[in-house]
Amino acid sequence: MAAVTTMPQSRPLTWRDLEDRPDDGHRYELIDGALVVTPAPHWRHQRGVARLLIALTAGCPPELEVFTAPVDVRLGEDTVLQPDVLVARKADLGERVLPAAPVLAVEVLSPSTRLIDLNLKKARYEAAGCPSYWVIDPAEPSLVAWDLRDDAYVEVGRVSGDEAYAAALPFEVSITPSALVDD
Repeated sequence: MAAVTTMPQSRPLTWRDLEDRPDDGHRYELIDGALVVTPAPHWRHQRGVARLLIALTAGCPPELEVFTAPVDVRLGEDTVLQPDVLVARKADLGERVLPAAPVLAVEVLSPSTRLIDLNLKKARYEAAGCPSYWVIDPAEPSLVAWDLRDDAYVEVGRVSGDEAYAAALPFEVSITPSALVDD
């Protein structure tokens, strides 16, 4: 099993410290000034990402755009995340980064990132005002969705297998977890 590595440093890092990171197949993220490095994911994870990209792109309105990692989402000086899939307002796109919270951030769980995705990243997206956050578990398969209400995430959907999640945000779309990862 691959592991998440937090790189020791003498001071909290900022987004500027990430600008010259190597292109080595790892994902480099910054959470509260701590560098988090994750290895390349499993094929089942990538299948889920690819199929979700297709499903979201098919229903995406023209003022929004769907992306997959690596896209830096700068949530603050000391926090830069790379969600597996994101939906952003085209008007918010920067030259190299998304300098604002996306309208949807999606993480596809891996054993090495599960706790970070369910806790730290969820909390950072919530604090940054990201309207919707989804977590997909390819092992079950399942999807849990939260929407921001009064500055706090509220669970709005929990489905597994062949059950469909009918999302209202960021736009109407139906996602079935098994269709994302099964043959």
